[in-house]
Amino acid sequence: MDEHMNSTNYIIRVQKYDYAPKSHGENHDQLGLPSHTDKNMVTILYQNEVNGLEIQTKTGQWIAPNSRPSPNSFVVMIGESLHAWTNGRLHPPHHRVIMAGDEARYSIGLFSIPKPGYIIKTPEEMVDEEKHPLLFKPYEYFGFLDFQIKAGVIATPVSLKAYCGA
Repeated sequence: MDEHMNSTNYIIRVQKYDYAPKSHGENHDQLGLPSHTDKNMVTILYQNEVNGLEIQTKTGQWIAPNSRPSPNSFVVMIGESLHAWTNGRLHPPHHRVIMAGDEARYSIGLFSIPKPGYIIKTPEEMVDEEKHPLLFKPYEYFGFLDFQIKAGVIATPVSLKAYCGA
């Protein structure tokens, strides 16, 4: 774990999502951020009491993690890189932002990403040939991002498997 902690950078991002009514105050849902999974290790998200974040369930239904975000709460999401490191034991959620109503939505995200050159490799303790065979070959995070951009598979759930599946 120390190796992981010493090989991680953090990025903080402040995002504003504006709602734009079509005409004459007509309300309709708008896509603020398309469906995707985060590619990093972990995302910690703070929201400004305006809902909009939706997470897709295993059955394909979109749900809000809470009906009205609390000013005292955070949403923690696993990224695809941690999914690979845990040999598939933790899963990154597909999520999106839908804007409804007329309030602007702000969020602050803290993203943990591997430092350039760090190789994401499943620890031996996470691999068991009978129940948990190796799912992902070791890979470098920025090589994975480059692959996604070139292949045009950024929002697809199979991009990590296509890049380094065992």
